[in-house]
Amino acid sequence: MTTNTSSSPSSSAVTPSVVTSTVLPVDAAIPPTPLVRLADGYSIPQIGLGVLRVENAQTQPVVESAIEAGYRHIDAAAGYGNEAEVGSALESTGFTRGEQREQMWVTTKLKDTEQGYASALAAFDRQIGLLRLEYVDMYMIHWPTPFNWRATETWKAFVELREAGRVRSLGVCNFMPADLDRLKKETGEYPVVNQIELHPTWQQREVVEYCREKSIAVEAYSPIARGADLTAGDGVLDRIAATHGVSVAQVILRWHIENGTIIIPKSVHPARQIENASLFGFELTPEEHAAVTALDSDHRAGHDPLTFSYA
Repeated sequence: MTTNTSSSPSSSAVTPSVVTSTVLPVDAAIPPTPLVRLADGYSIPQIGLGVLRVENAQTQPVVESAIEAGYRHIDAAAGYGNEAEVGSALESTGFTRGEQREQMWVTTKLKDTEQGYASALAAFDRQIGLLRLEYVDMYMIHWPTPFNWRATETWKAFVELREAGRVRSLGVCNFMPADLDRLKKETGEYPVVNQIELHPTWQQREVVEYCREKSIAVEAYSPIARGADLTAGDGVLDRIAATHGVSVAQVILRWHIENGTIIIPKSVHPARQIENASLFGFELTPEEHAAVTALDSDHRAGHDPLTFSYA
């Protein structure tokens, strides 16, 4: 293992599993975050900071506060329009080069409008410059756009970037089983991570089960449904939270952790960032965990991957 957060890849596939924890300074505000070992042998911190809908002027201080608290996983995207500010935060905190860089997991995503072989390579050159990095830990296709499928040619560019050492792990977002099947058939491999909308009232159980069968780690965006799930369940979440002396958000995020899901909750407030990653001082009982699972519904907070194209 060459780093604390992204171990060297092994020669054979590894089923995604929580394997160890990050090493943080003794004065870190959050506890060490477990690592999820991916099928390519790298390990990703199970909790990261998402920066979707963080305004440009806010992004650098938001990322800096998360890093200061102990976050070692930042989830960015070209479509969010704030990669330059993420890069400034990484540079100002010393996480763009050397040993500290090896302790930070940085994900970014390709714009849908830049899918394709040549366009993806050109886009990556721009993005890595904005992030001020020599490599990214994971590069992702943001949406499958099955109505305008370009993932196969895009993946060829991704593989080339991986072979050049500019990207370590390859992932996708919002891919449904049919999209993953097509990608595997046309490229010969699955992504190691599928980032999908996932929260108690939108659990996408068939997609999650499919990914687990194929050794694809599941990463949840909108893990509390952009706040909507905080009031789900007619008070059941409040009762669980009161029992443990934690917030409802922590109950939901702890449920994700116990499911083995990678999560990237977003907050612009340092205190909330610390709260979102402080999930290891309590455990849900089997009955409590089942009560959260029982909240599943047919209400998504975001977009339909069958029809949506982003940025």
